[in-house]
Amino acid sequence: MPLVSTKEMFDVAYREGFAVGAFNMSSLDAVQAITDVAAEEDSPVILQACPVARRYYTMPYVMHLIAAALETHDIVVALNLDHGIDIDNIRDCVDTGYTSVMFDGSALPLEENIRITREIVEYAHPRGVAVEAELGRVGGEEAGLDVSLKEASFTDPAEAAEFVERSGCDSLAVAIGTAHGAYKFAGEPRLDFDRLLEIKKRVDGVPLVLHGASSVAREDVDLCNRFGADLPGAQGVPEEMITRASKMGICKVNINTDLTLAFTAYIRRHFSERPRDLEPRDFCAEGREAMREIVRRKIRVLGSAGKAALVRDRLA
Repeated sequence: MPLVSTKEMFDVAYREGFAVGAFNMSSLDAVQAITDVAAEEDSPVILQACPVARRYYTMPYVMHLIAAALETHDIVVALNLDHGIDIDNIRDCVDTGYTSVMFDGSALPLEENIRITREIVEYAHPRGVAVEAELGRVGGEEAGLDVSLKEASFTDPAEAAEFVERSGCDSLAVAIGTAHGAYKFAGEPRLDFDRLLEIKKRVDGVPLVLHGASSVAREDVDLCNRFGADLPGAQGVPEEMITRASKMGICKVNINTDLTLAFTAYIRRHFSERPRDLEPRDFCAEGREAMREIVRRKIRVLGSAGKAALVRDRLA
């Protein structure tokens, strides 16, 4: 099956009360781990690359890796640009095979965010590409993003209703307390579910997106620290909160830190136990297996296992 739009995925996810995992690609190993497990679990998935990752890989390599995965498996996959800011870069993604693009105008005044999002929608929609936008600012630091707690702001439900109506976006990333990176909470983890319900009511069926939603597993943090990392106090979003959000209009959940944390933890252990090992196939294989288990766990937390068949039916 070729790459699909997130629109069909989200139509099914919203109706059935689950969310689709949007996993950031960090390497060949990540692409393989995500797509292999998607096939085993018969789950729709979204592969993501942020602008920093696109520059690192270069697009021909990314597209051929994904094509190989689609030739290997009968899977339901969308390709999304994560946190696009430059309009020319976003247009290039639309023109080179992405099925979804995100414009992150969260740092802009409301009117400018609406205007640019609308401009991107008018370019992307005739080419069959869905557009994700963001309103409110998710804090934290990750993949070139750095938003301080002072700069972070929750999504206003009334503004969300105006935004989706005027911009024409297909999905909306909202800020309800999550954060990018491994340090999401200084104290007790807390998400504003009342705000989420109000946003859902106001935007009337528009799929919502949760950024900064990795759970930062304690065992992976401990493993990293045991073998030389320095991650004191790293803390993520409890998985039961993610499951709850996925039944309240959240149709897409972004996951990056959990993948990179697991990959790094097992490679650190490998080098500590086998300091003379020089073969990338050996240590990357351990990291890839760790990412596979993260993807499998998240698919089950989000409730998307077995749901690829429903998306195929929607596309038929």
